[in-house]
Amino acid sequence: MPPDSPRPGDKRYQIVTYVGIADQLMTTMANRVLADDGLPLAQFVMLQHFSHQPDRGHGVGQVADAFQVPQPGVTKMLQRLVKKGFLAVRGDAADGRIKLHFITPAGLDAHRAAVARLMPEVARMFDGWPPDDIDRLHGLLFRLKTWLDRDRDG
Repeated sequence: MPPDSPRPGDKRYQIVTYVGIADQLMTTMANRVLADDGLPLAQFVMLQHFSHQPDRGHGVGQVADAFQVPQPGVTKMLQRLVKKGFLAVRGDAADGRIKLHFITPAGLDAHRAAVARLMPEVARMFDGWPPDDIDRLHGLLFRLKTWLDRDRDG
């Protein structure tokens, strides 16, 4: 192990551990909150991805690359969302063999409804936090996310 590698007790190691724990706890909370909507967190996250640019179509390979998961899992998830009417499939204008997925108005509505259900829990999570702490955490997590996104292929 290189001398500057994080070890248990090292704050860098603890940060990664805390992020993992927070992810697990927030996933459980989100699945509980979204259960009544019949929209598991994984499907919500997929709609979140599509909602950023509603007019942009995404192929299965593009989605798999974005989420860094195997294509068969993405295909099943996209099929579920198409069946619910949250995504629509159209052929690519440039290459008709490629099928692109687009978020539908119903998908945008489902995404907005899920966000509305999650927001009270998010507000509760940060209740009592000074705005400066929220701003600082936001900036630091954005920095970490950006580095991880750029270093996808290691």
